[in-house]
Amino acid sequence: MHEIRQNKVTREWVIFSTARGKRPRDFAEKAEGGRPSPIPPHDKHCPFCAGNEERLGEIILEVPAKNEFGFQTRVIPNKYPALVPELSSKRSVHGIYLHMPGYGRHEVIVESPYHNGELAMMPHRELSLVIETYHQRYCELLDDERNMMVLIFRNHGEKAGASLVHPHSQIIATGVVPNGIRFRNEEAQRYFDEWNRCVFCDVIRFEEEDGRRVVYSNDLFLAFVPFAAEVPCEVWIIPRRHQASFSEVDTPHKQKLTEALSNILGRLFRAFGDLDYNFIIHSSVRFETDEPQLHWYLQIRPRLTTQAGFELGSRININTSLPEDDAAFLNAVQ
Repeated sequence: MHEIRQNKVTREWVIFSTARGKRPRDFAEKAEGGRPSPIPPHDKHCPFCAGNEERLGEIILEVPAKNEFGFQTRVIPNKYPALVPELSSKRSVHGIYLHMPGYGRHEVIVESPYHNGELAMMPHRELSLVIETYHQRYCELLDDERNMMVLIFRNHGEKAGASLVHPHSQIIATGVVPNGIRFRNEEAQRYFDEWNRCVFCDVIRFEEEDGRRVVYSNDLFLAFVPFAAEVPCEVWIIPRRHQASFSEVDTPHKQKLTEALSNILGRLFRAFGDLDYNFIIHSSVRFETDEPQLHWYLQIRPRLTTQAGFELGSRININTSLPEDDAAFLNAVQ
């Protein structure tokens, strides 16, 4: 079953997908002493590993590379999708409730032919192909007039929601725009109406001048721990040039984003080991790609703490460390 229902009280959309409950999990294996087993370069049971193409079904996109497998990244349909493209995006009512079929696209971006590949350790040339794959597929999905929102995200580790070890990201396109994104965009519009400036551009300028929370910079991107970071060692990577949509990224920006992402993920890995984390590319929704108040960015959220009752009930996060201390800690990591 794939259906989207709206909470009558909050007007938030909820996706129902019974297929997601059937996903395989391969995080259970442990070595002696409870430590994770070493990850091999190839797993004959892994559908994403090279040589197991018969288990993939359709290959939507493949980026070639000069390695033993002839490719670096692949994009495939998610075998256990949250949303499916065969359904309609037409709304209907059930009594007092609003709902719609579970239309959308849910794809997996296989980031490496190697089972033990990892973004934090990838050479820049390989990571740049991952970024290129993100961008190409994002633009293609945004061109589909049925898709109102396209979201690229990465769940690394069991605590972050990953079900398979093999390095991969996901991309979901939906026919609705969630309230959380609408709220963020409306706040950006409100700021622009008041000051005639992009709030994100102002944040970039202030963070660079202040300097205490900056952890990396190059000529096109700034990376910093947000002033009101929701979790310990959260990092935002934002383009210096005003860009509302990830679709606007050109070749120089892809190269510099590769450098910034490699630097931050590498520091987190050296600081915490194989840390569970999520990252999300926040971008404008369809029809808002040229807006002067919106600005895309990449958010990295380490899973160092767990939300409890107060956070869930109030939607106020309790962060156990100060952003300035986190930035100083990350800057000390070589």
